[in-house]
Amino acid sequence: MDRFPVPETVKAFSEVFRKNGFSLYVVGGAVRDYLLGIENHDYDFCTDALAEEVCKMFHAVIPTGIKHGTVTVLFRGQSFEVTTFRTETDYSDHRHPDDVSFVRTLDEDLSRRDFTVNAFAADCTTGEITDIFNGREDLKNRVIRAIGEPKQRFREDALRLLRMCRFCSKLGFEPDRITFSAAQSLASSISYVSQERIYDELSKILKSTKPSVGLRLAEDCGLISYILPELAECRNTKQEKTGSSDVLEHIYNAVDAAASAGYCHEVRLACLLHDIGKPSSMTVKDGVMKFYGHDTSGAEMAVKVMKRLKCSNKTIDEVHTIIANHMVRYSRDWTDGAVKRFMCRIGSEVTIHHLFEMQWCDQIASEGKSKEAEYAEFIERIHLLKEQPMSVKDLAVNGDDLASIGIQKSKKMGIILQNLLETVIDNPEKNKKEILLDIAGNF
Repeated sequence: MDRFPVPETVKAFSEVFRKNGFSLYVVGGAVRDYLLGIENHDYDFCTDALAEEVCKMFHAVIPTGIKHGTVTVLFRGQSFEVTTFRTETDYSDHRHPDDVSFVRTLDEDLSRRDFTVNAFAADCTTGEITDIFNGREDLKNRVIRAIGEPKQRFREDALRLLRMCRFCSKLGFEPDRITFSAAQSLASSISYVSQERIYDELSKILKSTKPSVGLRLAEDCGLISYILPELAECRNTKQEKTGSSDVLEHIYNAVDAAASAGYCHEVRLACLLHDIGKPSSMTVKDGVMKFYGHDTSGAEMAVKVMKRLKCSNKTIDEVHTIIANHMVRYSRDWTDGAVKRFMCRIGSEVTIHHLFEMQWCDQIASEGKSKEAEYAEFIERIHLLKEQPMSVKDLAVNGDDLASIGIQKSKKMGIILQNLLETVIDNPEKNKKEILLDIAGNF
């Protein structure tokens, strides 16, 4: 039988427990991933020692969740989160246990976990793996199965509905029939979960190798209608794209393209939300569907979605910019001024590149391949022009200079400075103090 390869530092950590008459186990994902041949050094530990007993064994202990039996131990330059074996009863808010009882056996602790493939435990001294719910067989059959009665597991913690989708997406598994049926019947209970936790699970789905697996499963069991109704609307909006019968299918393909290319979270999120403006902007003329303005309306809708999900302001700003500009089409007849105005509108060079990555994914989803090679000239022009004046602060004059020729510091001064910037963007050679003061005087 396979034994979990316990690192030497963890063995030494475990030895402290053993000498004090307790045991220590690595539980959950690290053991599962080892059995699947996936690298994972993010260890969760459980023990039969109470939190107070753990505190007595070590000098540096942080009571991170002592109410629920969890402490963080600082040991040999590392931090280890350790939780006492426990059972949980009653989940009146469909998320947190009303009562936690600490127990002394590993089997009781494993019985409270969500899915069989997350209920492995490895002895930190011997590496021996405990599998009381036949999780190895489910790994072999590529199945996500709830422990015990599925409806009870989902009623205890509604976030497990999304976790089911996430693990299927990460591992390429499918839920077993009874677990899926239970998830369908309880999909509405996801409303009890905080938006922050929903966003966390959604982000992990987007991080997977093929996010469409988790997203499609979330749609099939009814979760998408509750957490992202804007996406659900896209299922009813037909369009003709390569491999896509409707807008939502196109979105799935774009997100998978971003994941396949290894693009960052912001690009994947932009792909997920880039076309949510299409259902409300669709028009049909002479049998042809058009979606005029879906980029603008979709960007505003995306902001509302991201605020609802409690995304960071940085993420909201970047994804909004990407979606609002994802229909921009460069052509060689653009003047340098037009290129610079584009650069000013998008902002940082990083965001510009993320916009291009999102467009390439959109192209793959629409046409089966990206037009990345056609962007070489555009990217080169951006690189050559990036040192030229792009904002009011880059001008050779400032407000004090304008005040010195009699222009009052007011809204009018701001308008004049903006007009000077427009002049300089088109004619960078005019970014000289005397020239700009002369132009300002004529205003």
